[in-house]
Amino acid sequence: MTVARTRAAVAAAALAALSIVALSAQGRGAAPPAGPPPTPRAGALIDLTGYWVSLVTEDWRYRQFTPPKGDYVSVPLNPNGKKIADAWDPAKDEAAGEQCKAYGAAGLLHLPQRLHITWQDDTTLKIEADNGTQTRMLAFGAPKPAGSEWQGLSVAAWDQPRAIFASPIPNRGGPQIRGGALKVVTTNMKPGYLRKNGVPYSANAVLTEYFDRFDVPGGESLILVTAELNDPEYLLTPYWTSIHFRKQADATGWHPTSCSAP
Repeated sequence: MTVARTRAAVAAAALAALSIVALSAQGRGAAPPAGPPPTPRAGALIDLTGYWVSLVTEDWRYRQFTPPKGDYVSVPLNPNGKKIADAWDPAKDEAAGEQCKAYGAAGLLHLPQRLHITWQDDTTLKIEADNGTQTRMLAFGAPKPAGSEWQGLSVAAWDQPRAIFASPIPNRGGPQIRGGALKVVTTNMKPGYLRKNGVPYSANAVLTEYFDRFDVPGGESLILVTAELNDPEYLLTPYWTSIHFRKQADATGWHPTSCSAP
């Protein structure tokens, strides 16, 4: 369990304890809510929509600039992964029409950029990135193609932490404890780069992400994306990253640009 998940579970436990009195007053004997369950959009635990800009607070020199070939510090590459990274040739990628290798799902959000997040429909969140002009489709239920093999197939689900200690009082129609995260699992990605200098991930990689929203004092809203990449072909262990975005009031600074290598 990541630090973010642990902290979320503790927070949920505290909220559950504070809600026992209300639940006992309103939950006993109440009939379950009528009608079908809400759609993923209507039942959203957090609001991720809007324009967001990267806060480059970690791995600054790897994100703001293209590192030199062979610099894969902090990435747990196995010998096969190091061999691929040591052979990186951006001119070859450009000639092969694969200049978007660093803009696939496993590396995209690590790039400095702006995001535009909207609901495509009641069951699909759309993330548009201006750096590389990429689009990810996060589907609740059956995955939907993103229009690009680089983004793979992403399955989304609302992830609400459970209280550590379950309340003995049933909550039938009583007040709901809100809060939680968006969990996204992405597979079927075209092989790409974790960094723009050729640090690889394979077609067998599985990317698991948690999107958490924080509304901080002063009116700012932040998204924290905690990611785990499992890749038996190129990694010795899972590779973890955490990436931050700050919400913008509008589309100021939105500037779609094409992929480039490097």
